[in-house]
Amino acid sequence: MKVIKNIISNFKRYSFLMKQLILRDFKVKYKRSVLGIVWSLLYPVLMMLVMAMVFSQMFRYNMEGVNYLVYLMTGLVMFNYFSEATNSAMTSVVTNFSLINKVYIPKYIFPIAKALFVGINFLLTLIPLLVIILITGSGETKCVINLWYLLLPYIFVCLLFFTMGIGLFLSTVSVFLRDMFYIYGIIITIWNYVTPIFYDISIIPLALQPIFKLNPLYIFINGARSIILYGTPPSFLELGVMLLIGVGTLAIGSLVFKKNQDKFIYYV
Repeated sequence: MKVIKNIISNFKRYSFLMKQLILRDFKVKYKRSVLGIVWSLLYPVLMMLVMAMVFSQMFRYNMEGVNYLVYLMTGLVMFNYFSEATNSAMTSVVTNFSLINKVYIPKYIFPIAKALFVGINFLLTLIPLLVIILITGSGETKCVINLWYLLLPYIFVCLLFFTMGIGLFLSTVSVFLRDMFYIYGIIITIWNYVTPIFYDISIIPLALQPIFKLNPLYIFINGARSIILYGTPPSFLELGVMLLIGVGTLAIGSLVFKKNQDKFIYYV
């Protein structure tokens, strides 16, 4: 916990630098783009439409009594945030070494800035998700905005902590092992398929379901879906597990990063 307190302290101290890094990422990402930030709204919608067409039409996959578009979109935007943020955080130290080498900057600023930058895009993708919630479905598949939506920011913050922890760990490993850039690409692809994004966990053999439920992303996504699709909140135990996973992963990632950051200069 001491490591996290130090991070929070330096986060306040270097808040201006953090803002500049995030602003730089925005400028780079949308440079020479005609639609600019609108792509953050269009991309998840287009991806959802493609996947919905593939699984609901071509493979005839259907979930009885559930708004499949909302089910799919909820999982898609949350997993895409985690995937993009961790990939960006993983390369952040290596790509910013010229800056690190010139002036003293807490090195963990870079992976955290990446997670926050992608987090802003994630918040933008919630706009089309809300629109889809409001305009799709009918009868028992109609989703209704309810009081439990107030728990969604809590779930998203826990996901943010988890993502930061994984990002700090990956950014450390990738300094010493550049093959991690390719290895993680395979890992995140497998992770995508073992996370129930476009299918329901009920299709998994009963004996394997407990293993799939240990997936942290399943816990976060399932908690958000419970609120959005069914209007029921996660249990206190599930909410506690989310916080434990988020804070615990952030603490471990921070510890690994801090223990190894002084060695970066010899490998980058």
